[in-house]
Amino acid sequence: MVNRTTTVIEFMSVGENKRPKWLPWLLAVLPVWLLISAGVAVWYYHFREKRAAFEDQQRFVRSVSGKVIEDDLRKFEKIIGERNGSSEKAARSLKSAATMIEGTLGPGNTGYEVKKIAGPADWPFLQVSIHGKNPTNPAVWVLATYDSKSGSPGIEANATGVCATLAAAQALAGDSPESPIRFLFIPHGNDPESPILDVVAKAAELTKDAKAVLVVEAMGAGEDLWLSSREATAVPLRKIEGLGSVRGAEVVCLGEDSDFASLMCESGVSAVRVATRAQLLPEEPDDNPAAASVVAASAGRLVELIRRCAALP
Repeated sequence: MVNRTTTVIEFMSVGENKRPKWLPWLLAVLPVWLLISAGVAVWYYHFREKRAAFEDQQRFVRSVSGKVIEDDLRKFEKIIGERNGSSEKAARSLKSAATMIEGTLGPGNTGYEVKKIAGPADWPFLQVSIHGKNPTNPAVWVLATYDSKSGSPGIEANATGVCATLAAAQALAGDSPESPIRFLFIPHGNDPESPILDVVAKAAELTKDAKAVLVVEAMGAGEDLWLSSREATAVPLRKIEGLGSVRGAEVVCLGEDSDFASLMCESGVSAVRVATRAQLLPEEPDDNPAAASVVAASAGRLVELIRRCAALP
């Protein structure tokens, strides 16, 4: 019996001696490492937030300028012209419009990082963003289609809308809003032969959790903004005082549901059309030059509307 006990004790001693010598060190160091790595992760998160804010401050802020808008409108009217997929020339012009938008807002000019999002028919959505003070707040989205219908230079549908939206993005580049602001330039929306429904579905997917969705078009008919929506509770409709008025969708859309904002509403997004006139009729010509001073005035009101939508509550 004594011998068996001795044997067991010796066996246990041998087992203890075989335990790796580094194991106690590991057990002691591991909790410390976990604390250090957690601290580094927290520091890096705040570092990224501060760096993002710093990068925002480095953007070149440009107030809404009639001269700049005049130059942008001239490019659309005289240089780019018709832009859609109906012909090789129109397709090149659609690409030129995307290049102009990217160049205007990109690092070499305004200083935004331009995000390209794959869209139908190989044409990209172009997105730039302004960080909100609270990045978890739902964003305010500002949309503008940059194509035109076949055979038209697309002045009110939608060169004036794009130019006003570009001016707004430049004017707001240095803001620190409560909610994030995202500008989205969309390749199809005016040419009936383009994949509009596929584009609407993609835009609805991107903006489904938005605080507000503004669809900007036809900004050359006057200074006052016309807001219309199929969703009567949409946030922007409550923010329009002093900037324009809310118009019935049946008046603005002339009984049709073909405008981009209405199609977005049908997809479940509370989109609001922002314009200065009713929707263009299918047979209505769209080649009359727009007055830069008028577009600049309506763009200034658009800037204020976006600020109001991005503020709390």
